[in-house]
Amino acid sequence: MGLLKEFKEFAVKGNVVDLAVAVIIGGAFGKIVASFVSDVLMPPIGLLLGGVDYTSLQLILKEASMNDAGEEIAAVAINYGVFLQNVIDFIIIAFVIFMAIRAINSMKNKEAAAPPPPPPGPTPSEKLLEEIRDLLKK
Repeated sequence: MGLLKEFKEFAVKGNVVDLAVAVIIGGAFGKIVASFVSDVLMPPIGLLLGGVDYTSLQLILKEASMNDAGEEIAAVAINYGVFLQNVIDFIIIAFVIFMAIRAINSMKNKEAAAPPPPPPGPTPSEKLLEEIRDLLKK
């Protein structure tokens, strides 16, 4: 029963909910970045390189052919254009995450570097007690 109780405490603390939210937002962000790369970034790059569509870049290892039954056998190819696009997606996502973590760390460092607030002065009753103490010493 100890394991079940420990898991329940873990799940209730909010760690699981925070992780689920992060995964959902990360997935949506990944789609945005993928769309940005494929629909905004790559077309101008392809145009600069002579109208090349990166997703169609491939190294054909074996051409498509027909078998004896007349069915087409698909070509065997290495789709390095799709790979390049995924690498660019990853670099953009990694950079954005790096910048977010850097901003969070800089805010934490500013909080840590801020001087602590001065201690509050004595209250009026404490001042009165100090005066009484001083008078008793005399």
